[in-house]
Amino acid sequence: MKLLRAIAVGALVLSALACKTGAPKDPLLDLAAGESLVTGKMFFEKHKYSQARKYFQHAFEAEPNSSAGREGLLLAADTLYLEGGSTNLIQSEAKYRDFQNRFPTSDKAAYVQFQIARSLVGRMERPDRDQSVAQKALESLRDLQRLYPTSDYAAQAQEEVRTVRKNLAEHEFMVGRFYLRYGLPGAAAQRLEYLLSSYPEYDQRDKVLFHLGRAYGNQGDKEKAQAQYDKLRTDFPQSPFTAKAKKA
Repeated sequence: MKLLRAIAVGALVLSALACKTGAPKDPLLDLAAGESLVTGKMFFEKHKYSQARKYFQHAFEAEPNSSAGREGLLLAADTLYLEGGSTNLIQSEAKYRDFQNRFPTSDKAAYVQFQIARSLVGRMERPDRDQSVAQKALESLRDLQRLYPTSDYAAQAQEEVRTVRKNLAEHEFMVGRFYLRYGLPGAAAQRLEYLLSSYPEYDQRDKVLFHLGRAYGNQGDKEKAQAQYDKLRTDFPQSPFTAKAKKA
């Protein structure tokens, strides 16, 4: 019992000492939202995004419904986007969506939708990988163009749309070529036909026509194969795939 009392008393003494010698209070917590926002912008202008983010986040947490708080949340998302990297882009998308949900009528709505899409575009996988993020990016860009058709961001989004669609088209080609290589010409032809019909702007249609001709040929459909090779020679006479088609 004496030992237990001694331990208890010692714990109380240590607790009291810890309270007296505890870590000093973070001065950031004493700043009003506006003051925190100003300080954060100073770091932001120097590209010190992680430091700026602490002040922007505090501005939002201190006064979430004030103009300073709203701006703090948006700028915090911007710091994550500008730092880049998969983890930061996931977080930036989440913060932009948080802003979008909290302030749907904001005059920054078009910008926020654009940044959601750009956060997704930045995380796109290579064409030989899963394209689910690319599909989400395209949907977000289309939402921007649909919801805010007259905004400057809708016009800028078109370039991003081209980038994403090229990635998706290249993915379709790589899947089709894979099927062809592993003896599945029917599946290859289906995939390549889909590419040609769904992505008419794809800038490497010559290689698609060549591989589609091979797929038909491997199925034993010489007529369809010849039709693809003829189109290849007509539309892309200088293509290296046209020379290959002559041999085929």
